[in-house]
Amino acid sequence: MAKKIIGNLKLRIPAGRATAGPPVGSTLGQWGLNMMDFINPFNEATKDLMGKDVIVHIQVYEDRTFTWNCLGQPVDDLIRDAAKIQKGSGVPHTDKVGKITRAQAEEIAKAKMDQLNANDLDAAVKVIAGTARSMGVEVEK
Repeated sequence: MAKKIIGNLKLRIPAGRATAGPPVGSTLGQWGLNMMDFINPFNEATKDLMGKDVIVHIQVYEDRTFTWNCLGQPVDDLIRDAAKIQKGSGVPHTDKVGKITRAQAEEIAKAKMDQLNANDLDAAVKVIAGTARSMGVEVEK
């Protein structure tokens, strides 16, 4: 019989730099989980992305075991890197802060394809373009 899931956690953690302090320690501690069972494998698995934030989903089971899945960098971080900007616009529809090319949008879409709600690359690029627009970043045709 499958184990019963009692919690689904989503964390944004610096790759290769998870520690027993917040946000990891405080979140896992609430569920009574052994932090080192997560921290060491996570740091090992994400050391190639060192310095970048990654999204992690953790499923907690009733016997205090857990599984985790690293989803890589968030789309907004990838767009900021491509546009070479520090942050998105506070007023995205009137105040544009950068541009990315369609080719850059396609690269991001390919990297995130398995997590996007899209049937093909063209639809995935539209999802990325929508995120870029909401950040005040234009996507060149």
